[in-house]
Amino acid sequence: MSIWRTKPVSAFEADMKKSDLKRVLTRWGLTSLGIGAIIGGGIFTLTGIAAHDFAGPALALSFVIAGIGCLFASLCYAEFASVLPVEGSAYAYAYGTVGELFAWFIGWNLILEYMMGATTVAVAWSGYFCKFLHLFHIDIPVYLCNDLATATEKCLAAGLAAPGFAFNLPAFLITWVVTAILIKGIKEAASTNNVIVIVKIAVVLFVIVVGAFYINTDNWTPFIPDKVTSIGEDGKEIVKFGFGGVLTAATIVFFAYIGFDAVSTQAGEAINPKKDVPFAIIASLVICTVLYILVSLVLTGMVRYDQLDKAAPVASAFSGIGINWAVFIITLAATAGLTSVMLVMMLGQTRIFLGMAKDGLLPKGMFGTLHPKFKTPYRSTILVGAIVSIVGAVTPIGKISEMCSMGTLLAFAMVCVAVMMLRYKKPELERPYRTPAVYLVGCLGVGFNIFLMCFVRPETWVAFMIWGGIGIAVYFLYSRRNSNLHNQ
Repeated sequence: MSIWRTKPVSAFEADMKKSDLKRVLTRWGLTSLGIGAIIGGGIFTLTGIAAHDFAGPALALSFVIAGIGCLFASLCYAEFASVLPVEGSAYAYAYGTVGELFAWFIGWNLILEYMMGATTVAVAWSGYFCKFLHLFHIDIPVYLCNDLATATEKCLAAGLAAPGFAFNLPAFLITWVVTAILIKGIKEAASTNNVIVIVKIAVVLFVIVVGAFYINTDNWTPFIPDKVTSIGEDGKEIVKFGFGGVLTAATIVFFAYIGFDAVSTQAGEAINPKKDVPFAIIASLVICTVLYILVSLVLTGMVRYDQLDKAAPVASAFSGIGINWAVFIITLAATAGLTSVMLVMMLGQTRIFLGMAKDGLLPKGMFGTLHPKFKTPYRSTILVGAIVSIVGAVTPIGKISEMCSMGTLLAFAMVCVAVMMLRYKKPELERPYRTPAVYLVGCLGVGFNIFLMCFVRPETWVAFMIWGGIGIAVYFLYSRRNSNLHNQ
């Protein structure tokens, strides 16, 4: 039964007191990290697919539904962050409530959210960077900005011979730039993120304010187009438009919200984590939800939903009304925005590894050693950078994005379960922030995330099961015997 042992809250408090991480993050610095993680390529790409194929002008309603679904999880994260303000996020919360094996499994699957999420973003960054260079008539060879499978597909489509070699060089290089910033320190990483966040919020506001002058309200009619059904390649019915289409679009744009939980991984570097981390989690989610809703209303008002470009909806909407210079600004903002998403994702991954190493579940020499000068977990940062850069350079983006989604949904669901368990088992704990109607909010959060997991392809479920099986094997072969709780 040792696999269900839990880490006492007193042990978390002891970890906080002897932590060598630099506490430099303020309330708004944490909020900026949350916004930096959330606003990325999603708002510049997913809006086109969701509006064109599924929701029409009701895309704004899809963002409301997805935002409410994320809010359930964010409220649960906020309570945990006030009780256990330590690096580790959902892993640490599960360790203090459900048990060691469950915590390990959550931590193992957070690799899918953070490390694989950073890999997905690195590949997307490469695509936007190449588009940005193309505006200046600079084109990188196809085999140097794509993986082999994608490069082969593009060459054959263009009537060219398939390349024998391909390597996504921009994705590789940007990963090492971000890695260097993270090794230098949390203050430098946060400062870099703040600059990027200011730029991309300014561009999002530009899209909203300027685009509002070009809205044609006729494009919003009908707000919810009539329902259309079709059969997909897997034989399942696909619902487009109608309220069913709005729900499907909500599952698509949900992934534009991924990242608010990264704030909880920075608790060890927050000046006042018990109050500021819960605030930053909720504030970053609310700010981004409002921006997303406004952008979706502007886009579907500027251009009819069935004429939106699915690949680059924001840029194409402005070029379609003759504001071609805006394409330059929007492409630059998307490139910069993805850089900050990578930075926060990789930052979160190393802090989760640090928390697991402190508990003995991972080797402390590799994952728990801090740089003598910068006070950052530099060895694990280099390891994460190496894996992200290589996988991003040689793997198609579609293969890793769904696995990222699975890890995120599982973590969200389990935090909702864990906060209810902790409220029941330890009602006496001091909670600077309390989730309102915790059992209702927790159950709705679990239900919402499991509902979204049902939309994931069967092949992804198989890969997820294999990944989980490897994680369980690592736990029993190494982590269970080396756990601090085991050796006490």
